[in-house]
Amino acid sequence: MSTPVIHDPHTLPSDDNVNAYTFCVELKGAPWFLQKGKMIAYYGRIEFNGIGHGRLDRLVRTAFHSPLHASDWVVAEGSGKMLLADRAFDVNSYDLDEGNLTIRSGNLLAYQPTLALKQSIVPGFVTLIGTGKFVAASNGPVVFMEPPLRVDPQALVGWADCPSPCHHYDHGYLTGVLGGVRALTGIGGSSGEEHQFEFVGAGTVLLQSTELLMAERNIGTPPAQAGVPGGAGHGSGQAAAVPRLPGQLGDLQRRFGL
Repeated sequence: MSTPVIHDPHTLPSDDNVNAYTFCVELKGAPWFLQKGKMIAYYGRIEFNGIGHGRLDRLVRTAFHSPLHASDWVVAEGSGKMLLADRAFDVNSYDLDEGNLTIRSGNLLAYQPTLALKQSIVPGFVTLIGTGKFVAASNGPVVFMEPPLRVDPQALVGWADCPSPCHHYDHGYLTGVLGGVRALTGIGGSSGEEHQFEFVGAGTVLLQSTELLMAERNIGTPPAQAGVPGGAGHGSGQAAAVPRLPGQLGDLQRRFGL
């Protein structure tokens, strides 16, 4: 049996992967934007403040322009090393150089405020513009493809420096035997063989190596298991949800950008 690697602040990498599922961000005074629930541990002195915190108004004005997702994000400030992960999905960092990248909102874990996050016109996606580093998760390794290309929507992670996709429906599939059965019975649902996103022009398309989307979960809601404060197995029962004020941490509600 191999001996496990035991890390400390000196052996952890700086702004790099610890393994395929964990990324280490080193804070040296410059803040990072972070999706709630993605920090699993940290060394040092780091503070987490919600979007809407008065002291951060100037930073938010320049780097965060997605009100539908504001309750899902915080700003990490201070000095130290912070570990990010998302349910053992693959995690990687990417560098934009005066770029324009649109990504599923749930896949984006963190980004430097030298990038500006904006609301995409495509439901469920956000767009990063500028120069800087961001961290994203995917269900399996990411594959980079060049347009023109048609993509199963469930395999799509995002696209960079190319126009937004349009929907493509396969006429033969929809009017064939399988399509007729689905129309009459509702059995079968939509698949990548009958419905795709079509990309044209120059740029790069990012695909995860599976057609299964990363499952959504309510950010800030503790898991319903014994031993977790606020979970269903803690005390006499799960506490009732309370109204959330803008900028609070650990909120019990989630806004979906759909």
